[in-house]
Amino acid sequence: MKFSEQWLRSYVNPPMDSAALSHLLTMAGLEVEAMEPVAADFSGIVVGHVLTVAPHPDADRLRVCEVDAGTGAPLQIVCGAANVSAGVRVPCAMVGAKLPGFEIKKAKLRGVESLGMLCSARELGMAEEADGLLLLAADAPVGRDIREYLGLNDKIFTLKLTPNRSDCLSLMGIAREVAALTGSELHLPVVPAVAKTAQATPAIRVAAGAACPRYCGQVISGLRPDAQTPPWMVERLLRSGVRSLGAVVDITNYVMLETGQPLHAFDLAKLTGAIDVRMAHAGESLTLLNEQTIKLDDDMLVIADQAGVLALAGIMGGAASGVGADTTGIFLESAFFHPDYIAGRARRLGLSTDASHRFERGVDYAATQAALARAAQLIVEICGGNAGVVSEVMHELPERAAIRLRPERAGKLLGVAFSREEVAEWLRRLQFDYVDEGAVFRVTPPSYRFDLTIESDLIEELARLYGYDNIPAIAPVADLTMLPQPERQRPLDRLRDILVARDYQEVITYSFVDAAWEAALAPGVQPIALKNPIASQMGVMRSTLWGGLIDVLKSNLNRRQTRVRVTEIGNCFLANDAGYDQPLRIGGLAFGGAVPEQWGESARDVDFYDVKADLEALCWPKVLKFAAARHVALHPGQCASVSLDGEHIGWLGVLHPALVQQWDLPSAPVLFELAAVPLLHRDVPLHAEISRFQAVRRDLAVLVNQEVEVQTLLDAMQSARIAGVTEIALFDVYRGKGIDSDKKSLAFRVSMQDNQKTFTDSEVDAAMTHLTELLQQQFNAQLRS
Repeated sequence: MKFSEQWLRSYVNPPMDSAALSHLLTMAGLEVEAMEPVAADFSGIVVGHVLTVAPHPDADRLRVCEVDAGTGAPLQIVCGAANVSAGVRVPCAMVGAKLPGFEIKKAKLRGVESLGMLCSARELGMAEEADGLLLLAADAPVGRDIREYLGLNDKIFTLKLTPNRSDCLSLMGIAREVAALTGSELHLPVVPAVAKTAQATPAIRVAAGAACPRYCGQVISGLRPDAQTPPWMVERLLRSGVRSLGAVVDITNYVMLETGQPLHAFDLAKLTGAIDVRMAHAGESLTLLNEQTIKLDDDMLVIADQAGVLALAGIMGGAASGVGADTTGIFLESAFFHPDYIAGRARRLGLSTDASHRFERGVDYAATQAALARAAQLIVEICGGNAGVVSEVMHELPERAAIRLRPERAGKLLGVAFSREEVAEWLRRLQFDYVDEGAVFRVTPPSYRFDLTIESDLIEELARLYGYDNIPAIAPVADLTMLPQPERQRPLDRLRDILVARDYQEVITYSFVDAAWEAALAPGVQPIALKNPIASQMGVMRSTLWGGLIDVLKSNLNRRQTRVRVTEIGNCFLANDAGYDQPLRIGGLAFGGAVPEQWGESARDVDFYDVKADLEALCWPKVLKFAAARHVALHPGQCASVSLDGEHIGWLGVLHPALVQQWDLPSAPVLFELAAVPLLHRDVPLHAEISRFQAVRRDLAVLVNQEVEVQTLLDAMQSARIAGVTEIALFDVYRGKGIDSDKKSLAFRVSMQDNQKTFTDSEVDAAMTHLTELLQQQFNAQLRS
């Protein structure tokens, strides 16, 4: 919201300078994003009247002017502007005047004395470029200071409003705020009654009553097509960032800036039959005022007549019914369109208008007819004409329920005690209707404050008026106690620390992802679609962490980072019969070299077993189980299902070749994703005596079929629970010469130790025989000689 400080001070003029006013607004929640002067800092420039213009005797492009600057005797000034002529009134900088970067001095230009300078808008700092002198009105008072005459002692405020404060998208709304904050008197424009004539008014039908609860219209005929917008209004519009487009349009824009109510004027001669406020029909189209032709959806509210659609309600009018240079009669519209039926439509069409910006946030439904009256008054004053009676159609308007406000509760929340008298005074200054019930106020918010719905909203209003700067900063007093840390539960940060120690870097990626990622990485899962995504490629909630990790890899590869190891702990989002599930998962990706480039180890790419070792370290001292499995996103021959304590917790594998090609990767990364919660459980350490007796190691080498998994042999031997056996581990796998092609040799290390004795050879042989027979019976294993 952009506005002139002088315009604001014409409604409320608190005794403070511009900087203090800016600070006041910012601390009240209306952030002043910028405050700029309307002109450069200069002095000594007055209104000058050019009496005569004569050619320069020694320069074709210069003119010698006699200028009355209100000093008595005319001044001789040499000027090179093409638009200088006798009779015009222009800014005149006299000798001694100070302009940005230089001072005016008596000088000679090509031999002719010059006692000043005639100025353009560029010299005054009002414009970056100028084609000639700044021509003033013919009745501009000669000798008057130009800053005073043009109102240049003004500043332009730019507010960065939050979406809930739509009431401050107008000068009257900001003036109400300033009056409430400072206690200054408020002087809003008084709208005199306009004489109305009995003339035909188009019938109004509102078929979409929920979308348009209130619609007002008024015919004004007999307008002067040559009417000009008054300079004061043009200047206020320009300082608010709105350019002049003609008297009628300027007036509707002016009233919108003043009251916050968008208006629209239809050329009366271009209307056919009744005005119909309805939802668009399938297949309808409309050419807007910006000459953009749009196709209308059936959820868009339109203004139509018997001939077709006239305007896109609350967003932009149509070109066919717009006001032009020859318009002599208009149908002036003022309406309350419900925000639910305006929000999102302009953005869908690639539009952003002042009207949609206000209607999306909510306008004052009680001021619809008042804004219409204000516009009609200005149009009749400036353009002439005759105003007809106002036609109005009303449906059910929003209701403002009374809100309970307890001063005691406000004191507890803000840390400041308020008396009932103080609260009553602030409510009065805010122009809120209320009933004082002693310990409780029943407050009815005004129609323009859509942001007030609960008690906390009213308490915030009290805080704003009291002043956030005035609320004491009291340090909280609390007992500091250590939080319990169950010994059976690992903190989540421990998982992060382990992976970071193993050369991973933690990343945080978006929970909103591309639907194409989900289709590729988890085709069996129906992703949760967002109703209003912030971007087309962020349309669904992630059901796996892999999409974000691969995107991080792509980003690093684009920046010539050839070794990437990243991990993320975050929620995934799944739909179920009960609603939604948000499992916490830990995922990772490894790409490029297994170790950083160095001299101590030869270069090789990271592989499945490198990452498998990382996962085993992540879970230690518990043991993860890996079983060959198939996952649509992983390589068929390099994929494993991961389980812990007999429960499936995730996947490990190399990215599928088809997806490597789809993501245009130079090679396949290794990925993993595990449920995080099972990894947090740990067993309480138990005390065990260290044996003083010698440990015994025996090796067991067996031949088994190729398809037999090592883990099944290990599980079988460990489940036998042979007394004294402390460890069984695989240390060698052999395929090749001396072994059938359908066989493989597996060598296991068997360690035995007892706390009470040293094992004899016979006891060790018995244990080894037991293991050998077990493998022969269950897996048809043959002892390798």
